[in-house]
Amino acid sequence: MERLAKIKLVITDVDGVLTDGSLYYDGQGEAVKYFNVKDGLGIKMLLACGIQVAVLSGGDTPILRRRIQHLGITLFQLGKMSKRQGCLELMQQAGVSAEQTAFIGDDTLDLPAFETCGLAVAVGDAFDYIKAKADMVLNRAGGQAAFRELSDQILKAQGKEAVYATAEGFLEVVDKMAQ
Repeated sequence: MERLAKIKLVITDVDGVLTDGSLYYDGQGEAVKYFNVKDGLGIKMLLACGIQVAVLSGGDTPILRRRIQHLGITLFQLGKMSKRQGCLELMQQAGVSAEQTAFIGDDTLDLPAFETCGLAVAVGDAFDYIKAKADMVLNRAGGQAAFRELSDQILKAQGKEAVYATAEGFLEVVDKMAQ
């Protein structure tokens, strides 16, 4: 897709995209979330290739903050229910236009972001009415490496497929990845 070649910022929702949308509670009533390491590597590869990644979530938890920090993501807006405004602020912070921005989401809360960003991407298990508003629908479900599917497609469209498809390409960027 030609539009993927222009992407300089990927803004991602969390619940239902980076997670499967489930909430698990421990004995003390604390919520626990499942994150897919393949998505994490996709994020790190984008960052190593100069493509910015931002997190925009209606939630704000210590678990999420730890995951963001671990991945080396510096652009984020948490506890933000107005995703239109959140996207505009993140694009401004990143110094990119709407055309250079992709948003990946899964539910009604994400529709304002779909309208704000140049490329709206829905995960494979989004409701049909969300998929109908997306420019692109992924095959993978949220929490099942959907973000990684998108990151691979962006890197391929930008001529950087070797980063994820070959040992040599990966070794060229591995030192740039946040540990």
